[in-house]
Amino acid sequence: MSERPPGADRPPATAIPALDDPGRLRSLADTGLDAAPDEAFERFARLVGDLLDVPVALVSLVTDTRQFFPGAVGLPEPWAGRRETPLTHSFCQHVVDLETPMVLPDARLHPRVRQNLAIAELGVIAYAGIPLTDLDGRVLGSLCAVDSKPRAWTAAQLRTLADLAAACSSELRLRIALDGAEEARRRAEEAHDRLELLAGLSETLSRTLDVDTAVSRLADAMVPLLADWALVTLVDRARQPRRATGVHRDPTHAAGVVRFAELMTTRLGPHSVTRTVLRTGQPVLGGAATVADLKRATDDPEMVALAERLGFASHLTVPVPAPGGAGVMGSITLINGTGRRPFDDSDLRTAVEIGRRAGQAVGNSWMYGEQRHVAEVLQHSMLPSLPESPMVELAARYQPVADRVEVGGDWYDAFVQPDGDLMVAIGDVAGHDIEAAATMGQVRNLVRGDAFGRTDPVHEQMSRLDAAISGLRIPAAVTATLARLGPTADGLAVSWCNAGHPPPLVVTAGGAVRTLGGPREPLLGLSRPSPRTSRQSSLAVGDTLLLYTDGLVERRDRPIDETLAELVDLLADTARLPLAELCDLLLGSPQRREDDVALLAVRAR
Repeated sequence: MSERPPGADRPPATAIPALDDPGRLRSLADTGLDAAPDEAFERFARLVGDLLDVPVALVSLVTDTRQFFPGAVGLPEPWAGRRETPLTHSFCQHVVDLETPMVLPDARLHPRVRQNLAIAELGVIAYAGIPLTDLDGRVLGSLCAVDSKPRAWTAAQLRTLADLAAACSSELRLRIALDGAEEARRRAEEAHDRLELLAGLSETLSRTLDVDTAVSRLADAMVPLLADWALVTLVDRARQPRRATGVHRDPTHAAGVVRFAELMTTRLGPHSVTRTVLRTGQPVLGGAATVADLKRATDDPEMVALAERLGFASHLTVPVPAPGGAGVMGSITLINGTGRRPFDDSDLRTAVEIGRRAGQAVGNSWMYGEQRHVAEVLQHSMLPSLPESPMVELAARYQPVADRVEVGGDWYDAFVQPDGDLMVAIGDVAGHDIEAAATMGQVRNLVRGDAFGRTDPVHEQMSRLDAAISGLRIPAAVTATLARLGPTADGLAVSWCNAGHPPPLVVTAGGAVRTLGGPREPLLGLSRPSPRTSRQSSLAVGDTLLLYTDGLVERRDRPIDETLAELVDLLADTARLPLAELCDLLLGSPQRREDDVALLAVRAR
């Protein structure tokens, strides 16, 4: 037969209500002690053993489920190694219950403890235990002397034990006070960090008008300062989750929290905390939580398993209100695992303020996104469809500045004349507002209306355009290039006129790049129209004519000659690129653009 393990077949411990007192358990936790030797309390145990001449002396602290010994002398194995026992082996729990010393010459004769397994398995026969208390008088355990045979405790021994217990209680109180001071310091630092977070949050979120970027920065700012992991959820117009972003403090959980965020948009039930907050606009604090709470919120086992891995012991969720009180745009959820304290009302107040500031930032981003979409639709509605021509292949692009909602004045145009020639134009009206866009539309229509069906030189057409802008009092300064392309025996003849615009470029079929230069004539719309001239060139089969606006080459901190040279270098050996890829290459620069860009590429067939 195998040896019976310690404590097997033990009788159940008698319920002692005092053990469950929350204040007492909180003081125990604040000591910072556990089932490990502590030199100060080891010293108390040695003093008891020496002064009372007992084989076993213990500093015993009692929780609601066990007793543990930060100071111990003479315990038999395996208890000496474990430094704790269950309550079935505890005499000290009765000291906590009685709140007075417990002195037993022979425990086997005492009805309260004679069935206690400490008698058989720890050899506790004679016992003397004096309460160890905190500043509020709550009994945390006892300082006890133990003998393995009956013993008549003398008054002098009990007085010595009481004096040592008083000193031991003082040490416990000091530990609690130090822990309280440390907790106060930590709380002060935490409060300072939160104030800094709140102070910088608006600025952090205001640095972008992109919703996705704003939400990502928000989640990153909260972890790990406020929580182990966080989720930011945005809603659609029906207040249903449409997008969620998750961040975890542990990089190894990055994929897990992203997957959890994905599932939040489709797998949360109507009674989940997130949907409740989105529906009511009221915050919810889950100071203590288990995965069972999540099981009530979703029937998806994957979400439950992910939450277990990510850590789910406490949570809170607050709304992200729309500016002006126009409902809820989303929610913020903070989650802590078991290794971090539960959320409290202070955390909730901080999170509510974060939600309010996030609402302002995300609201601005949303408004910007809608305005930008309207602006881009308006801008593109003013740009023409490219015509079909047997002489050439055409491609065009328009790229607005990434962080601006205003429509611009950049434009391009191409149309076929009745005789088959191709007219191409590109221009830029000064300004970045609705007036510039409207003026751009007027100028483009003037070019079409005046040039269509006419065969006179392009400089005369440019002069009439200049006169029309002045005569119609169109308040604009305009740069433009106008060109006419017609067939020749070995390619195309090109006649162009440039009014203050960046020079056209030609990429030859062999890969060389040349500039269609000459002095740039004054821009259009000045108080007195200027004389205009036409210039001539040609395109061989496979050559590409490139027209572009200044946003492609102008930089505030660099001369135009440098950036034009870089553009020429970029175009070298691009003759074989399809026109669409060539345009994408030119617009794909990693450098941040400062102005809108329009491109028109024409390749001779």
